[in-house]
Amino acid sequence: MILNPAVRDLAEGAKWLIISGMSESNKPEALHPAGEPNREPSEYPAPHRVETMGGAMQVRWEEDSGISPHGMLTYFFEFLQTSGIWQEFVEQCPLSYSSPNAPTKAEILGTILCGVLSGHRRYAHITGMRGDSVLPKLLGISCLRSEDSIRRAFAGVDEEALTLWMDRQTLKTYAALLEGDWVLDLDATVKTLYGRQEEARVGYNPMKPGRPSHAYQVMVLAAAKLVLNVDVQAGNLTASEYAQPTLWGWLDAHERKDWPTFLRGDIAHGNEKMMQGAEERGVPYLFKLRQTKGVVQLITRLAGRGTKAGWRAAGQGWEGVESELQLQGWSRSRRVIVLRRKLKARPAPEERNSEQLLLPGWAVEHKGGDWYEHAVLVTSWGEKDLLAVSQAYRERADSENMFDELKNQWGWTGFSTQDLKRSQLMARMVALIYNWWSLFTRIASGEKHGEAITTRPAFLHGIARHTKHGQQNYLSLSSLHGKSKKIANLLTAISAWLGAFRKSAEQLAAGAKWSMLLRRIFHHLDPPSATANGSPAGQLAAANCRI
Repeated sequence: MILNPAVRDLAEGAKWLIISGMSESNKPEALHPAGEPNREPSEYPAPHRVETMGGAMQVRWEEDSGISPHGMLTYFFEFLQTSGIWQEFVEQCPLSYSSPNAPTKAEILGTILCGVLSGHRRYAHITGMRGDSVLPKLLGISCLRSEDSIRRAFAGVDEEALTLWMDRQTLKTYAALLEGDWVLDLDATVKTLYGRQEEARVGYNPMKPGRPSHAYQVMVLAAAKLVLNVDVQAGNLTASEYAQPTLWGWLDAHERKDWPTFLRGDIAHGNEKMMQGAEERGVPYLFKLRQTKGVVQLITRLAGRGTKAGWRAAGQGWEGVESELQLQGWSRSRRVIVLRRKLKARPAPEERNSEQLLLPGWAVEHKGGDWYEHAVLVTSWGEKDLLAVSQAYRERADSENMFDELKNQWGWTGFSTQDLKRSQLMARMVALIYNWWSLFTRIASGEKHGEAITTRPAFLHGIARHTKHGQQNYLSLSSLHGKSKKIANLLTAISAWLGAFRKSAEQLAAGAKWSMLLRRIFHHLDPPSATANGSPAGQLAAANCRI
């Protein structure tokens, strides 16, 4: 058989490659590479000398010996265990795996819990705590899972099932507090994005103008500073009209006795569609108005009347007067509260208008020559005391502090994925864990809400060493906090209070147990349900342990 010269040369070349590739053991090398070599060191380095400003140190690296930098989470985990809220959270999770080698639901959720509590904002940060061997023991799981396992866990889960699960868990967190008088704060915040995430749109973004973002439409239980709901939407949907379907759906899903005393929001909510929706459902509201032409004319008219307008004290240097106003586009006339505060000097105008002088901050010259800044509120709330109405709106600033905390100290600025579903899920998980942590720290602080920047060093950061002797588990804790002794006594008192609560509520169902615990924590909001002596804050104050 005569071969084509080109084919013959190719065959000879292949034969030479096979012969030359034979090893000393006469075995050919693999045709495919074995992959990248494992670059992870197999052992710790040998003991060595390190020079420091304080002198030479002999450094020795050791295998993990049951140490955790977050050992003080022990007391928080006792709070979750006593309340029963963690068990229900894990059991009702719609996540499921078919492989026997896959992680469990408790491992996935436990890793997310520890990451969010530690202040992580990205999935990659989870790698920094995977070597912790104490936290898994406290959570009753085998280990903390990798960032890839957490990121991909909910990718294939039905979005409706996830929404229903988170709705139930979030509602349980605050449901017992809806029986009294409370205020529902409405607001939106922006999460700047730096990739090609779903619904990453350019919209209102004061920190990074022109950057794509997501809009977080949030509902807050004001006095308790708990997040009721958060919707993650496209970045160009920051207007209040995009939050209204969720708001009205939430109200319609609850009995009227659980509705808020009134809705409260900033100038983004003081519009016809929002007010008309509230009026149709019979829920009062308190909003701020924008500086529109009709509002400016009302301020100018009152300024021309001077003291004859009937200004009354409204607190914190403000004076107010009640009036009626119907702007263009409004379906009816509504009650407004015009507030003014005297300025020390005439502000410099940015531009002059021949008809009137109106400066930034709504500063207007009143009859008599004094200059005042102004704010205008619109309300259907039945409260007649002008001081109470103006003070109620000023208290809305607490919600702004919550957004700052959730974005800068928790994970609302991170945990981004390509799909909106998982971004929404992580935003709601962060809010839920924030609620749990806030409730735990309120056991110690009573009526005062502590931000994570102060509560984490006190109640989370502490070295723990786990040992076992004679079938008994021991945990040795060390805190570097300046008030470590006081914190140690406080956490011990909290543990004792939780133990007493377990004994008193052991016959109650899981749902009733959580409701009772919630009422005792917020005894100052619901006095008939828990006395000061029965509340944790009252007992810890009596023990001189509060910080």
